[in-house]
Amino acid sequence: MKFVDKKSTNAGYGVAPVFLTAISTILGVVLFLRFGFAIGTLGFWGVVLVVLLGHLITIPTALAISEIATNTRVEGGGEYFIISRSFGLKIGSTIGITLYFSQVISLAFYIIGFTEAFTPLFNWWITSFGFELPRQAISIPALLLLAILILRKGSSIGMQMLYIVNFILFASLLLFFLGKPIEPEEAEFITATPAPSNFTFINKESFFIIFAICFPAFTGMTAGVGMSGDLKNPSKSIPIGTITGTLTGLIVYLFVVWKLAISAPQADLVADQLIMSRITVFGNFVIPIGLAACTFSSAVGSIMVAPRILQAIASDKNIPYPRLNKFLSKGKGPLNEPFNATLVSVIIALVFVIMGNINAVASVITMFFLITYGTLCLISFLNHFGSSPSYRPRFRSKWFFSLGGFLLSVWVMFMIDSLYTVLAYLTIIIIYLLIEHYNKSEKGMVSIFRGTLFQLNRLLRVYLQKKQYNVDVEEWRPSAICISPHSFERNKVLVLMKWISHQHGFGTYFHFIEGYYSKQTHAESQEILKELISIQHESGSALYIDTMISPSYTSAIAQVIQTPSISGMENNMVLFEYDKTQPEELNRILDNINMARAGDFDVCIFAQSTYPIRNINDIHVWIRSTDEKNTNLMILLGYIIIAHPDWKHSHIKLFITSVKGESEVVKEEVTKRIAEGRLPITLTNIEIVSLQEGQTMNEMIGQKSRLAGLTIMGFREEIIKHDPIEFFSEFDEIGDILFVNAAHSKVII
Repeated sequence: MKFVDKKSTNAGYGVAPVFLTAISTILGVVLFLRFGFAIGTLGFWGVVLVVLLGHLITIPTALAISEIATNTRVEGGGEYFIISRSFGLKIGSTIGITLYFSQVISLAFYIIGFTEAFTPLFNWWITSFGFELPRQAISIPALLLLAILILRKGSSIGMQMLYIVNFILFASLLLFFLGKPIEPEEAEFITATPAPSNFTFINKESFFIIFAICFPAFTGMTAGVGMSGDLKNPSKSIPIGTITGTLTGLIVYLFVVWKLAISAPQADLVADQLIMSRITVFGNFVIPIGLAACTFSSAVGSIMVAPRILQAIASDKNIPYPRLNKFLSKGKGPLNEPFNATLVSVIIALVFVIMGNINAVASVITMFFLITYGTLCLISFLNHFGSSPSYRPRFRSKWFFSLGGFLLSVWVMFMIDSLYTVLAYLTIIIIYLLIEHYNKSEKGMVSIFRGTLFQLNRLLRVYLQKKQYNVDVEEWRPSAICISPHSFERNKVLVLMKWISHQHGFGTYFHFIEGYYSKQTHAESQEILKELISIQHESGSALYIDTMISPSYTSAIAQVIQTPSISGMENNMVLFEYDKTQPEELNRILDNINMARAGDFDVCIFAQSTYPIRNINDIHVWIRSTDEKNTNLMILLGYIIIAHPDWKHSHIKLFITSVKGESEVVKEEVTKRIAEGRLPITLTNIEIVSLQEGQTMNEMIGQKSRLAGLTIMGFREEIIKHDPIEFFSEFDEIGDILFVNAAHSKVII
């Protein structure tokens, strides 16, 4: 699906509206209603820590969203548009849904805060009539009136209020800072020592409860991003306006905390949520007006932004219900105002307004914003680390800011409530999986993590390459390569490579295509590769698959043995394969063994029988007197193969040949070697065999291993020189055989 972005009306606004929108949302309901309570509970330094910790999350998020916003052509839709067009609809919709709920719950939060501006009315009512008027008597009609206003007038009302609201807000703050302490006789003492000793001692539980209540005060910094479609130069206005608004908010909050700390006793700070009105010049009039203005403005912003996010998600058809997409994407009028999405948003907000508890709603908002901000910071970090060439933002943050913001947001969520944190992340994972299942064609998290994994893999491989020659005694593990043209006719070698590369080893399998490299053979190789990867994915294999186009099998072997291993360690084993019913295939293997041995590779030849895979039976390892160099390699291969779950009911059985009179000595030596290597081979599975008179070794192996799941035996270099076809063809009566020739004797550590 291609993105089809509607042209914005582009009103040509600059930095100022972004800044004013952000700052009017930042300096809102929590500032007026909860900072006095916070200082009375935690003390001056405790709330300073709350403010600093909150901005250690919001500042990296502001930097991240500013960076992401300058990486793409920005139109209407705010954060959702930016994220979805930069990283795909799956990621954009997942974060968009959390952004939507953050905004729609914020709408309820601001309406509840707006209601508190009518505290004098509530006080008069209880005095006059003797019972308390519920807050919902104001909040519910206020929400409904706002909804009607937005549904009828649309978005044009928002910008008209922006400058008026900010004037009232800053006038209120100026009069607050000009105000005098409630108890003037104590002002000098409190000013001189605004220290923790004047307030309640900070404890972890209280701190994070207060943090959850206060954090929404810092989350308005991205409100200006929602104006993206109305900006003349979004890539300039969004970073400057957002970051300036965030830093201004930080400074104002620190000064507000200081002013409250020196202006009121602890008891009054805790008891009176409108304590600012008792400090501010003309406070009984100014503070309710300022509170009403900023909360109503913020509510207008939320009721404008939330439905537009929901409408954009539905327009992109990313809600897993087609009818719901059609309903929510439907707009009204020439500007396609989100009528249906606004109705849904108002209903959701109404539920939280009916709750009426500003602290409870603030805590819910905090969790939604933290998970959203953490995800934004994580995406920014992954793009820094992945270094995708298409990620070229004009404004650049630093990767450690983004990583720090992500880690802090996760840590704070766990400190607030670990259960809700786990549920929140499970919810966002479920949302992503549902969207991914519904819309499989769009790019998702894989596109971001791919770059990160590429970079991590590159760094690790370079590191391992530098360090591998500095190890005195290196633990051996197989890094096997195999090339075959018969991937679809017989798949046993693929299964064997899967066993080797499951847990302890690494494997790379090449499908051989004989011919010259051309557009046609390349296209053929890609189709074959796609099919083989699909087969291996279904089997849960850790085997790496590739194709090799070459004029001959010999040239293909020469190319393959020089190919770097994907594991980061050098390839150390070449595995050939042939069909026992077609012994002539041995010729192409024998012609190329010396080439593999020239590279100091261990060489294995897998002889496939017509019998089905019998992995319910044991693995038989035959150790003969001529296998001194091969012994440890055969034992290790048996151990590595049997570690695969396919062999969970099987064991390794060792058969050790000896001449008469030496059987006990040989058994003792092998038992000691197995014990020192801590290999899972019991004494009952070690058998010393001696040839009977007139019996050949091949007959003995055929008799003992006729029903083995896999037989492993060694071969010497001399066999290649003297009639090798006869040697490899003498075991037709048994099943699959893995012939092993070690380049060097292995050490079992």
